[in-house]
Amino acid sequence: MADPLSDTTVAVFLAQRGTEEVEFIEPKQAVEDAGATVEVVGTETGEVETVNNDLEPGDSYEIEKSFSEISSDDYDALIIPGGTVGADTLRMDEDAMSLVSEFAEAQMPLGVICHGPWTLVEADAVEGRTVTSYPSLQTDIRNAGGEWVDEEVVVDEGLVTSRDPDDLPAFCDKIVEEFEEGQH
Repeated sequence: MADPLSDTTVAVFLAQRGTEEVEFIEPKQAVEDAGATVEVVGTETGEVETVNNDLEPGDSYEIEKSFSEISSDDYDALIIPGGTVGADTLRMDEDAMSLVSEFAEAQMPLGVICHGPWTLVEADAVEGRTVTSYPSLQTDIRNAGGEWVDEEVVVDEGLVTSRDPDDLPAFCDKIVEEFEEGQH
């Protein structure tokens, strides 16, 4: 099938500040190239600026829908990019964490990279799961009941995680594959 995700709608989180640009752009593009409909969601609609290497300003992107106006029922899968500040900002947003919990509880596909697994920890979605992340999160993941491993990409029942931007090629391939499989 040329467009394996042609019947798939994917939400991509974008923090009001601090989302790592490449971790937002490349996974979004990968699922779009596979035929998915993608909506960028965040705390409030409007333009926000991403970052490069956590410190340098990136480009601006449009948040199309706010967390408070959507539910997991509107989507087939979710992508959560990293960025230290972006992930930390997202995990403090109750509506965002509610959505992450909904996706996890429904065993819907999730793609989470770099510092993004902080949101999984905050949403109590790592207990009993094997995940990877940026190495500085390993203690948080273990303390939340997850098993942290240092691997390029890890898949655990539809949850796809990777460590950092160097892992994006493998991460993007796996999210397309897992999103095609659907709910686990």
